[in-house]
Amino acid sequence: MRASMRSLYKPRAILAASLFALSLGAAGGAQAALFEDDEARRAILDLRQRMDAQRLASERDAEAQRAELAQLRRSLLDLQTQIETLRGEVARMTGQNEQLLKDTAELQRRQRDIATGMDERLRKMEPAKVSVDGREFIADPLEARDFETALGTFRKGEFPAAQTQFGDFIKRYPQSGFRPTALFWLGNAQYANRDYRGAITNFRALLQSAPEHSRAPEAVLSIANCQIELKDTAGARKTLDELVKTYPQSEAAGAAKERLARLR
Repeated sequence: MRASMRSLYKPRAILAASLFALSLGAAGGAQAALFEDDEARRAILDLRQRMDAQRLASERDAEAQRAELAQLRRSLLDLQTQIETLRGEVARMTGQNEQLLKDTAELQRRQRDIATGMDERLRKMEPAKVSVDGREFIADPLEARDFETALGTFRKGEFPAAQTQFGDFIKRYPQSGFRPTALFWLGNAQYANRDYRGAITNFRALLQSAPEHSRAPEAVLSIANCQIELKDTAGARKTLDELVKTYPQSEAAGAAKERLARLR
């Protein structure tokens, strides 16, 4: 019976040992699986950390690129502004250069005009040959101008002013080639102003300085007219006789003959 009991317990012991061994194996496998899960978690955490670091680095790089791009845009805007400013300056300077060229051309034109005008004035101021009453001589332009001014005054019938101007002319230009003619017109202005004695003086001055002058016969006739106005009939006859003898071919001699016929 004991042997039977031993036989019965023996399989049970084997089964119990097997179960114990199996339990030990299962515990070991669980521990191994648990170890593998920890490794996986650590690997995942490490991967996440690396990914987060990469993401942060990428974000920093992107932010840096955006900042760099913004700076580049600002630089481009500044450059564009500078370019527009330079264009404006170039346009302004171009306009100034064009105006400067115009001003320079205008200045050069004015200088040419001034030079031409000065040359013309200088030519006008240079002594030139003139012809008056059939006589040619060299006269200063101012001299000729003053003579023509006095003669123009006489022709307008302004005899007092003409007398003054011709008197001043003779004093100012005592050696002038215009002098005989100026004396003639001075005498006529005085005659018109009833200054008969003064007129006679200047007509005789003409005859004394230029007896061959084309106005000489008229001067003699004018002396006779002054003498008639002064009631000097005898003197007038004598003067008219001298005119006919001295200048027989002149028109004044013909007029003298007619006067003599009326005076006798």
